[in-house]
Amino acid sequence: MEEARWVITVIGLDRVGIVAGITAALADHGANILDIRQTLMEEFFTMLMLVDVSGIGSSPEALQSALERRGEELGVRVMLQHQDVFRFMHRI
Repeated sequence: MEEARWVITVIGLDRVGIVAGITAALADHGANILDIRQTLMEEFFTMLMLVDVSGIGSSPEALQSALERRGEELGVRVMLQHQDVFRFMHRI
């Protein structure tokens, strides 16, 4: 697979294990975390990650499914978008 950077957004109520669970799912698929930011706003957890998926052994869709399943287990919403889509959606 050619080099591709994707943006992962995680949103939900804060609880123990969110970062560990999401990063473990990425590691299981061979995705490389390039940058990670997280914030707590009272009880709300938000995380934004930039990942390189060029080394994954599956499709981005399979990674998205795995992240969504892990998010459901953790009680958070996880979205995976190609960086170009993310930039287009968040331009001013």
